[in-house]
Amino acid sequence: MSASARAIRPIGRARPRLPPDDTIPARMTGTPATLFEANRSYLTRLAYRMLGSLSDAEDVVQDAWLRWHGSAPEAIANPRAWLGRVVTRLCLDLMKSARRKRETYVGAWLPEPLIEMIGAAPSTDEAIDVPYALQLALERLSPLERAAFLLHDVFDLPFAEIADTLGRSEAACRQLVSRARRHAREQDGPRHPLSADEARRYAQAFFQAAHSTDATILKSMLAQDAILRADGGGKVNSVLNPIVGTDRIGRFFAGIARHVEREARATTRYEFVMINGLPGYVSLERGETVQAMALDIRDGAVSAIYIIRNPDKLGHVHRLLAEA
Repeated sequence: MSASARAIRPIGRARPRLPPDDTIPARMTGTPATLFEANRSYLTRLAYRMLGSLSDAEDVVQDAWLRWHGSAPEAIANPRAWLGRVVTRLCLDLMKSARRKRETYVGAWLPEPLIEMIGAAPSTDEAIDVPYALQLALERLSPLERAAFLLHDVFDLPFAEIADTLGRSEAACRQLVSRARRHAREQDGPRHPLSADEARRYAQAFFQAAHSTDATILKSMLAQDAILRADGGGKVNSVLNPIVGTDRIGRFFAGIARHVEREARATTRYEFVMINGLPGYVSLERGETVQAMALDIRDGAVSAIYIIRNPDKLGHVHRLLAEA
């Protein structure tokens, strides 16, 4: 499901300063609206990677559109660079308040899931995936470190353009990226991309094992030091602290399966998908609670499980299941 497919809501945030004058005599082709739409996917992805929230990312992109519309877009030499600077600076302002809110968040915080169908052919911009482990590592960075790392290592922008965007020297931006890389390496090791068939097999096998009262098969799929993190936001039932190890994770899922079996409320609505570049599934558990589950696969075993149950982050998942 494309991030740009969701409804966009205008917002009324304080306006940070506009980017430096990036205009020369008009050389663009196409209408301002067409040029903006050509960059919408890129801008949404950039904002999402910085904020971890699709709804906030779309609000930021809408704010960027208002600024674009109110400028002289026909005279902007490089619309993508200009818009990227606007979105980055809007995100930096928003990240300051978001960091304060997460200090009081109930339980683990996970990014809003970015859902795509397994085997879908993404565009160039849509192919940029930041899995949950890296996204969580980025949460520990300062806003400037996070912005510099994403712009350079994920979106491949040159340091000169990053320096212009962040209002720092190129040398300072190189240091920001270097520090961010160290944090990222500590938290997010190498992984091998999965084919569509492999992703689907992992998702299907885990779904079946996770809904079984016998934990044997599920435990065989897990790495010894596997970790489970869940985000309910204090709004639905969810574990508050990470669960570590095959035995504890196996008992957790088997216990839920036994409870569901007693209630005779099996999960009948689900869809196997890619979540932030990881195989997984979205489901309506016990007929009432929407959730998304992503699986981080390393060396053929599930090393991390991410469960998102906070309803504020799953509106698009609810629509997907309704259409399935």
